[in-house]
Amino acid sequence: MVSIQHQFPPLAGQDSADIQDWLGALSGVFAPAEIEVIRGACEFAAPLYHDKCEVTGTPLLQHALGSASILIGLHMDHETIAAAALHAVPEYLDDWNEVLSGRFGRNVTVLVDGISRMEQIRQFSEIRNAKDKDDTAEQIESLRKMLLAMVEDIRVVLIKLAERTQTLRNLSGATPEQQKQIAQETQSIFAPLANRLGVWQIKWELEDLSTRYLEPALYKQVARLLDERRVDRERYIADVIGRLQQALAQAGIKAEVSGRPKHIYSIINKMKRKHLDFDQLYDVRAVRVLVDDLEQCYAALSIVHELWQPIQSEFDDYIARPKPNGYRSLHTAVLGPRNLSVEVQIRTRQMHHDSELGVAAHWRYKENRKSESGVDEKISWLRQILAWKDELADSGQLQAQFKNQLLQDRVYVLTPQGKVIDLPKGATPVDFAYVVHTDLGHRTRGAKIDGSIVPLNTKLQTGQRVEILAAKQGGPSRDWLSPRLGFLQSARSRAKVRHWFSEQNIDDSVAQGRTLLDRELHRIGVTDINQEKLAQKLRFNKLDELLAALGRGDITPRRVSLAIAQDTPPAPRSTASQALPTASGNVLIEGVGNLMIRTARCCHPVKPDAIIGYVTRDRGITIHRRDCPFMQRVPEEREDRLLDARWAP
Repeated sequence: MVSIQHQFPPLAGQDSADIQDWLGALSGVFAPAEIEVIRGACEFAAPLYHDKCEVTGTPLLQHALGSASILIGLHMDHETIAAAALHAVPEYLDDWNEVLSGRFGRNVTVLVDGISRMEQIRQFSEIRNAKDKDDTAEQIESLRKMLLAMVEDIRVVLIKLAERTQTLRNLSGATPEQQKQIAQETQSIFAPLANRLGVWQIKWELEDLSTRYLEPALYKQVARLLDERRVDRERYIADVIGRLQQALAQAGIKAEVSGRPKHIYSIINKMKRKHLDFDQLYDVRAVRVLVDDLEQCYAALSIVHELWQPIQSEFDDYIARPKPNGYRSLHTAVLGPRNLSVEVQIRTRQMHHDSELGVAAHWRYKENRKSESGVDEKISWLRQILAWKDELADSGQLQAQFKNQLLQDRVYVLTPQGKVIDLPKGATPVDFAYVVHTDLGHRTRGAKIDGSIVPLNTKLQTGQRVEILAAKQGGPSRDWLSPRLGFLQSARSRAKVRHWFSEQNIDDSVAQGRTLLDRELHRIGVTDINQEKLAQKLRFNKLDELLAALGRGDITPRRVSLAIAQDTPPAPRSTASQALPTASGNVLIEGVGNLMIRTARCCHPVKPDAIIGYVTRDRGITIHRRDCPFMQRVPEEREDRLLDARWAP
């Protein structure tokens, strides 16, 4: 890397000419001051990029300007264009953050930083090599979310999409292995991201170009068939449009009719999904009709069906029955002129706008995914921002509106092998370990984040690589359960820790449970009962499991007595009162045998105070004053331990 103290070499002649030619086309797009910012970015990057090439062999400066041109086509602001030109600077300049902040301001620097961070999340060998398709799909989906969540400004994702598009345009210069890897990554991650953000022109190009390298034979076959019939198809579509416009006008329907392009990726997908040959596709020839209102949609449909014979199996009313993602339109296929099939889509202009930008979950239909709470609304917000970007740029609100609040309630981190782990915000390395594997969580003793050892209560940030340092054997610390110490954020992790401790000292829990069960059976006067069946009635496999649960406090003696009462009438018990000695005098308690009795230290009852007995787990019966604060707070599930008591005369 170049140190900031080094003097940059002068621009090479060709570099300077390329920049000047490229900037010359921007005068009608940006204000003079904005062009100067872009010019400064290009001239700053050019010496660093000189003699360096992208993976496709394209000169790096040419690649950067090509990516910036794509973003200009999306009507992005000048800061985004400048950041695209500077996107590779962190690879070649020490202290680049400080330098760029001083030269171009924080906004541009944040964008470049985001691009650099996204580029670091590129080594996902586990995703590419995983044999389990479901696990692979889950990992790719987590990665998409991670890439969106880890950037402070959503324009970073748009820059990355433009850069990937530029790479694919020149991918023929890469090695066959690189071509396949880049194309697969594009279809799995970047094309769906473009789809979610509503950047359709990039999405279609990413899908088509990646298919060209993943399925070259099929791509060339479909491309050849499309090209061979292109002129004929265009003439045919022009004929259909002319006839349909005339018929709609005669019916008094104001409509916009246009040919609808069909992309090679979409054609191949439909051929595979429906097991059809190219000639069997109904929508290679397609038109779209936009009208003013809902009534005109059905009126236009009627006219289409009057003009040409409908293909019954190819009609879908997504207005009456919208798709789960909210998409609305009428789809029909007809046998048009020369008895050739034509697909016709009919919708209002508002429906068309919604389908292109406003439907929050349109990506679910394309990716065949179910709804996910909270994500759709945030995706909708992002897509609205994209639709409003021109207006916002004019009003100076662009920077604030592009701040990414997407998925900020989640954290996405990496295992050392590159697997993405989805955690709640505020999660720690201990939470991470328990998500990876419960046993790993129990044995956790330390952690590294991006190679540096950190405390176990460190809050994780999206994009970090986490490594757990674990003992060969051992269990969790009770400190992890303390909210004040902050070791665990996830309720599931805390439950796993509690369960581990509940399974320890099982013999003591069983013995304590035996004492409680015997005491409860004595209290209700039951002496002859099948305790194994009692355990099964309470949904325990064995008696010892019931006893352990009683000993741990997972189940109360009252629940046991209620279960017994459902099947077994209680044996009559003596109502005689027995005087039992305490330090403050004899106490009468009904139905109690020779149990240890003591007076409570919290309220020190003395005769003639009104008193009540409380059965403790291991100290017999404690006598309290009835107005004792402790007795006022006895929870409902322990009220079965209360006994009537009075002083002996």
